[in-house]
Amino acid sequence: MKYCQGPLCHTYDTKDRKRGPKGNKVNQTRRRSSFYYGNENFCSLNCQNDWFNQFGNQAIDYFGRITQPIVLTEDNAWRKHRRWGWSDEPDRYYSYNMATGEERDITEQQYNDDNYTLNSV
Repeated sequence: MKYCQGPLCHTYDTKDRKRGPKGNKVNQTRRRSSFYYGNENFCSLNCQNDWFNQFGNQAIDYFGRITQPIVLTEDNAWRKHRRWGWSDEPDRYYSYNMATGEERDITEQQYNDDNYTLNSV
């Protein structure tokens, strides 16, 4: 079980946040085995937004604020795609260059390999 990371989660008044004996109930941060928001760290978009409003600038400064535009060039525009086959037709795996529109076939293993990139000829 894990707790929602929203800094204001306990302030939202819902039945599942109420804890304690009758007449002495308090709100607590939600606790679940899994959450659906923010890589399973938040119970709701409200809690995710609360976290970012409080810690977002600090996190961006820590991990590296972008100070120059990131440019898409022919060399870094390759993305892996999968075209699902119909019936007995096999799936097609290919790299697609978003800048030039060029397609190059790759294997299923290359498609599934998170470290494989086709960044140049």
